[in-house]
Amino acid sequence: MKIVFTDSIASVDPSHWNSLADDSNPFIQHDFLLALEQHNCLERWGWYPQHCLLYDDKKLIGACPAYIKDNSYGEFVFDWAWADAYQKNGLSYYPKLVTSIPFTPAQGPRLLAHKNHMDANGSPVDSNTIKKGLIKALISSAEKNNFSSAHFLFCQSDDIQLLNDSNLMLRFDYQYHWQNDNYQSFNDFLSRLTSKRRKNIKRERRKVSDSDVKIKLIAGSELSDEQWELLYAYYRVTFLKKSGTATLTLEFFKAMANRIRAHFAYHHNKIVAAAICFEGKNTYYGRHWGCSDSYDSLHFEVCYYAGIEHCINNKLQTFEPGAQGEHKIWRGFMPTRIQSAHWIANPEFKMAIQDYLQREGVAMQEHGKLLLESSPFKK
Repeated sequence: MKIVFTDSIASVDPSHWNSLADDSNPFIQHDFLLALEQHNCLERWGWYPQHCLLYDDKKLIGACPAYIKDNSYGEFVFDWAWADAYQKNGLSYYPKLVTSIPFTPAQGPRLLAHKNHMDANGSPVDSNTIKKGLIKALISSAEKNNFSSAHFLFCQSDDIQLLNDSNLMLRFDYQYHWQNDNYQSFNDFLSRLTSKRRKNIKRERRKVSDSDVKIKLIAGSELSDEQWELLYAYYRVTFLKKSGTATLTLEFFKAMANRIRAHFAYHHNKIVAAAICFEGKNTYYGRHWGCSDSYDSLHFEVCYYAGIEHCINNKLQTFEPGAQGEHKIWRGFMPTRIQSAHWIANPEFKMAIQDYLQREGVAMQEHGKLLLESSPFKK
């Protein structure tokens, strides 16, 4: 078996990559990663592709999306304090190696492996053996290139177990996800909530409708050029309000049209707000939102309630509306653990970070208990 690192996913046959990837997750697919490369979304923000490929003879049997990073921008698992500590001690935290999907705080497969591979002798090769080979190769690459660290972000639980078995340090936080409990309608969903939370959601939705604002969901493949321009303008305005810069390009979003659904808010036939969502096989992902004026509760309608209705109507199991935001709990999005794994080269810093993560983990466990107490669902 042979490990190869490539600085462009364009060098990998799409069908070979996708045969290893979970087809339910849109962000791990070849076309998504390629669009990031081809449409100027990576290098200018410090993401340099270094994808790890495992071949048996000429057959691709394992793969991992990986990037060399010279900053921590667009990762959403925050290690800025670690970088500051390195700098204060005269050490360089960058470059580092990151296994993740750029600018995408969504849990998904990171270690891709053929599930039914047979070696040259006709013996089956366990997929976990392939994944362990990828982990070993990535750590070896980090050591060989004198990277400070290697990070595996927003991993699925089966990958996390293998990373833990490989002696990486684990870290977790919470996001807020909605689960479809076989709801037949939005009102059916509301009926499962406490009276207080049910009334609050109805009040928020009524404020939007009383403002004569209408919500319309449109598949990316059906958007006109004018709608694309408006959708992108609203994506950009949120960054501008926060003194930031939009990282993803209009060309990138257009390349992803078949995976995107736009949420538009119309007031007197004029678009006044928009959200960009991605649709997977079983999961709906809220990614970006923007608004031109202040409308009471419009954010909740465009970004949460319209998405919940879409999931119910299309029998999607999970709705992930984006990172952070404890206020989502009251609206039916329950705390869900998201996990990462970390390898640190420097022995002293490894010990210090391990101690920090242990203390952080205890605090997060307690925080999680408090979050569950805010559940809007009937007991």
